[in-house]
Amino acid sequence: MNQTEKATFAGGCFWCMIKPFDSYDGVLSVISGYTGGQVKNPTYEQVCAGNTGHTEAVEITFEPSKISYNQLLDIFWQQIDPTDGKGQFADRGDSYRPAIFYHNHAQQQQAIASKDLLQQSGKFAQPIEVAIEKAVEFYPAEQYHQQFYQKQPEHYNRYYQLSGRANFIAKNWNNNKS
Repeated sequence: MNQTEKATFAGGCFWCMIKPFDSYDGVLSVISGYTGGQVKNPTYEQVCAGNTGHTEAVEITFEPSKISYNQLLDIFWQQIDPTDGKGQFADRGDSYRPAIFYHNHAQQQQAIASKDLLQQSGKFAQPIEVAIEKAVEFYPAEQYHQQFYQKQPEHYNRYYQLSGRANFIAKNWNNNKS
């Protein structure tokens, strides 16, 4: 039986954070949800209202023997504007803030090292503003949010383009994945 781990990342709208991870060998599942707040079993409407303390995030179940946590961190960084800690692209506020939620000490150390490496690279003139926090309870989002890019591809693609994410990623990461 293969060992699995969890990785949890927030990078703005969770719709745009599923597809980038979904196609990698070793990634068993990617779930949209909410984490970091004080309200149990929050709804999308409650999180969007901004008074739950939760952030939209994705929880990834993966096999470290096939894809490493560091590889997942690399994928994560290339989906976001790491200099914008107040939201991502068209989505503003704490529920859309970028964050890495670590599940153990090794993940914490790898996340810190990865963030430091990106900051030291000089790729961005501004500071890297991504929080690194201990993972807490993760609440799956409503079913209609799961795999949204597959269920509503036209809506997803329009949002991905119009939010500013597609242009930022193409310009800053030389990456055409959406």
